[in-house]
Amino acid sequence: MGLVVSSPTMNTYSSRPVVLCLSGHDPSGGAGLQADIEALIAQGCHAAPTVTALTVQDTVNVSDFRVLDREWVLAQANVVLADSRVAAVKLGMLGSIDMVDTVADLLAAHPHLPLVCDPVLRAGGGGRLGKDEVGYALRERLLPLATIATPNLPEARILAELPEGTADECAEKLLPFCRHLLITGGHGDEDEIHNRLYSRDGQSHTWTCQRLPGSYHGSGCTLASALAGRLALGEQLQSAVRSALDYTWRTLRDAEQLGKGQFVPRRLPLDFCS
Repeated sequence: MGLVVSSPTMNTYSSRPVVLCLSGHDPSGGAGLQADIEALIAQGCHAAPTVTALTVQDTVNVSDFRVLDREWVLAQANVVLADSRVAAVKLGMLGSIDMVDTVADLLAAHPHLPLVCDPVLRAGGGGRLGKDEVGYALRERLLPLATIATPNLPEARILAELPEGTADECAEKLLPFCRHLLITGGHGDEDEIHNRLYSRDGQSHTWTCQRLPGSYHGSGCTLASALAGRLALGEQLQSAVRSALDYTWRTLRDAEQLGKGQFVPRRLPLDFCS
């Protein structure tokens, strides 16, 4: 008869908040669902990844993508929602108008969940991850469901249909659609990066940080996922935004060049598995 050895760490239930992530898969591991998973682990949360699209991309750029069927995405998300006590939802790449509609239908049945919407329309290298029409559909159908949207300034300009708009001008156009809007900077040549939080009640807050050298693959995914994690942990919105911004800046400061293109944020410490 074999010897059975029990361990005090086995058969225990995790109390970490579960965050449902609906996003695309990036085979380079720099952005998309891997970024979501790592950033959420770093916040002390558990990521439940639902694949919305498959991409062909590396740290240089994206060359192709394929959006999954509606039934597959709904099946993935619904089994998680039925099985786990989901504490928040994070949206990333959706890729098509049909997928926007699919996710909107899914989330309408769970209006109590904090929702962070990262309107991914371009890869870090500039390649398209959806037509501008996808952004307009997202604005009309998903921003009203979101707790907060986290576009960078180029994405905010697409959503607001203001090709040369400032962050303030884009926010004025978009706040009728969403309660809170975090427009991130860093896409110009300024020495300091300004990240601005706008709220429908007229309040606004600006956080500045030092510009780091180089460009980064997956920074937006990292920020939005960290923010979803902070909200899942019960942190208040303004504090959660600051926590997520601080965390993201550190991942960029410590980023690695894993390929021939952009740096990849180091979302987990080197000694994480030691």
